[in-house]
Amino acid sequence: MSFTDRIKNFFKLKKSLSEETFEELTDLLVEGDFGAKDAYSITDSLRSRSKKEHINDAEQAKRILVELLEAILLPPPDMQADIILLLGVNGVGKTTSAAKLASQYREAGKRPLMAAADTFRAAAIEQLKIHGERLGIRVVAHKQGGDPAAVVFDALAVRQAGGADLIIADTAGRMHTKAALVEELKKIDRVVALKAAGACYRKWLVLDVTTGRNALVQAQTFHEAVPLDAVILTKYDSSARGGIAFSLASELKLPVIFVCTGERYGDIKPFDPHSYAQEFIGLV
Repeated sequence: MSFTDRIKNFFKLKKSLSEETFEELTDLLVEGDFGAKDAYSITDSLRSRSKKEHINDAEQAKRILVELLEAILLPPPDMQADIILLLGVNGVGKTTSAAKLASQYREAGKRPLMAAADTFRAAAIEQLKIHGERLGIRVVAHKQGGDPAAVVFDALAVRQAGGADLIIADTAGRMHTKAALVEELKKIDRVVALKAAGACYRKWLVLDVTTGRNALVQAQTFHEAVPLDAVILTKYDSSARGGIAFSLASELKLPVIFVCTGERYGDIKPFDPHSYAQEFIGLV
């Protein structure tokens, strides 16, 4: 049984609120990838609101819970960007997310260009080129093992020459060599500062929601390496748990900007805190 089905059944079976109800709800939230501290905090708030408003009906409590959950989430930031640097570990869907973003921004009237700055994996370069061919979007790429900052430099040169007005750069995600990763990102930052001073430069982290609390560890590592602006959640369709978005907001003050729900280019949507909170507890 999925997490959404479990929480739906939980509220359906509970005829009234009791201390046991709140304890079970806390456990459920933790299973949904909520942090323990946040889970206790949210159930304490629900207990307090229910008592204050004389609510003893589980369905009414469920609607209050949506309000409390939504209040934790941060509003998504402005999607406006000239340069987007996508970060994240291997396997989270960074390269596919780059293609989805390029497709979406093009539909919005922008002229995107994709930069294959993950030179660590040859497969990443080839994958981005294939996406570029399918979408009819230019890809700037060097050979495997090349300097990622040089790829970004060349992409910025194309933009400067009028060949594009938005750059979406895919980067490597070598968490096991953090020191090298940090230096790589710092070098890219310096190149952007030098070549595109004053441009709207965004750093978005791509996280796979199916990895649960491990996604928070990834976010902490990258956020320390380079200050992040927002997060893109991928593989949301293959996991019924989404509590990580609440932890990102409460623990790292990071907003979610997009949610990916499939493999097609159109399977990406702007993050909506209200809908997300409703989906999390099975109200929609």
